[in-house]
Amino acid sequence: MSVRSERMSEVMQVGSIKEKAEKSRTVFSGAELVIKTLEDLGVEVIFGFPGGAVLPLYDALYHSKKIRHILTRHEQGAAHAADGYARSSGKVGVCIATSGPGATNLVTGIANAYMDSVPMVAITGQVAVNAIGRDSFQEADITGITMPITKHNFLIKDVKEIVPTLKKAFYIASTGRPGPVLIDLPKDITVKEAEYNPWVDVEIPGYRLPVMSGNGTISSVAEAVMQSEKPVIYAGGGVLKSKAEKELLAFAEKLNIPVTTTLMGKSCFPENHPLSLGMLGMHGTVYANYAVSQCDLLIGIGVRFADRVTGDVSTFAENARIVHIDIDPAEIGKNVAVDFPVIGDAKEVLVRLLELTQEKKNTQWLKTIEEWKKQYPLTYKDNGKLKPQYVIEQISELTGGKAFVATEVGQHQMWAAQLYKTAVPRTFISSGGLGTMGFGLPAAIGVQVANPDAVVFDIAGDGSLQMNIQELATVVQYELPINIALINNRYLGMVRQWQEIFHGGRYSQTDLSCQPDFVKLAEAYGMEALRVEKKEEVRPALKKAIESKKPVLIDFWVEREENVFPMVPPGGSIKKMLRG
Repeated sequence: MSVRSERMSEVMQVGSIKEKAEKSRTVFSGAELVIKTLEDLGVEVIFGFPGGAVLPLYDALYHSKKIRHILTRHEQGAAHAADGYARSSGKVGVCIATSGPGATNLVTGIANAYMDSVPMVAITGQVAVNAIGRDSFQEADITGITMPITKHNFLIKDVKEIVPTLKKAFYIASTGRPGPVLIDLPKDITVKEAEYNPWVDVEIPGYRLPVMSGNGTISSVAEAVMQSEKPVIYAGGGVLKSKAEKELLAFAEKLNIPVTTTLMGKSCFPENHPLSLGMLGMHGTVYANYAVSQCDLLIGIGVRFADRVTGDVSTFAENARIVHIDIDPAEIGKNVAVDFPVIGDAKEVLVRLLELTQEKKNTQWLKTIEEWKKQYPLTYKDNGKLKPQYVIEQISELTGGKAFVATEVGQHQMWAAQLYKTAVPRTFISSGGLGTMGFGLPAAIGVQVANPDAVVFDIAGDGSLQMNIQELATVVQYELPINIALINNRYLGMVRQWQEIFHGGRYSQTDLSCQPDFVKLAEAYGMEALRVEKKEEVRPALKKAIESKKPVLIDFWVEREENVFPMVPPGGSIKKMLRG
């Protein structure tokens, strides 16, 4: 045997001994316990940004062979990416930030996940236990700050609490009505040692899953459905959270009930289906709003009856008996008085309703709705200029509604909700309750990481994109083939629209004419980019982006003062819409 061969043999033996020793270890640092527990919980991806208080955690993560870390360029980006990952995959999203400003930079993303009921675990670094409350360097009371915007949060003060706390956090985040949970981890706890017990019992005093309403209540709903002549299903994000899309489709088809969805519920029902009414509410379709206003039974499933849907509550579905099916008892009756309160998981309740109902036609009601669809279609004036609506229609047609679409927040978001016709569940990812500008790009990163072979679009506005534009570096670093369709009108479009309609056209601080050349900026980050200014250039540009399998930004210079219609004035009745 040569000297080199002998040396290689020695190295392999040493490596084997180290590996065996590692497997036989029972005592680990707090940081190692975090990573081992995350691995045991099935975590495959973490989004984060390192800093002093989480250095031991990142050192332990360096040795993990099971968890991939995505380095975002801002902690808010990490939270939104974890959010997009969770929404599109159905798994719990995980993000990490250091103490102080790192933790507070997560706050917007945590609040966004809380408002939209997204399962997420945020792990933040903290100063050493004995330094807490002393205004130490990079100290922030992040558990106090986030208490109103988390489902629960924890401050760990004993290394032995790491494993059970992580297990509690994931259970709380993913059960019942999902939501974000924060774990604050002092740096000294991450370097202390403890035995690893993966079989530790987890008890959560006071946390109980809601008990499903009894058969009597659900039977009453079934009876009301059978008696109804003009029913409408109003479906929200809770349908997607419970993975009840098939049951919803079966229920709607069996009883021939038209279905309207919220922004959060978009994609829970195929929008190319004849029973689909699209979105309702402030920027909903005319026929969805008319149907809700004239129905005799409104079946709300996994919805909040939010103000952007109801408008003036006193006139909302005023002729209807209202069913509200939700897993969170606190939501039932909070905004709208209901006749049939049903507590339970949407999937389980729909299964029972399918068993308790018989087929129905509702012929006259569907005929009326079909007439509304013909009379009040979603439309816009084609004056030869490049319209934002046309761009989104082309994305929908080219992808067949099967791509994943993340949006920023603003006019482009509403056009996407109206005109991108989803055909696959959990493919429309948008900030609903909080309306967070800057959400779309990092959310698209999470979506693409969760679905590496999928076509992913971020439909963006020029104002919103600049909120987290640094995440273009993340897209390029990890070679994520995200297509950014930038609807560039050189305005804060939705704010400008309100100024035009409600403030006499006084455009105070909404003109974004002074902006970067987005094509050059994207190219500076290492992306492919192109500008489109003519209608005939739209489809070829989109095809090129989809086929490139690389990240591409398309800067669509659209007509500047185009407005989103229909529109219900704030606080107005959804029966009375501005149609443009």
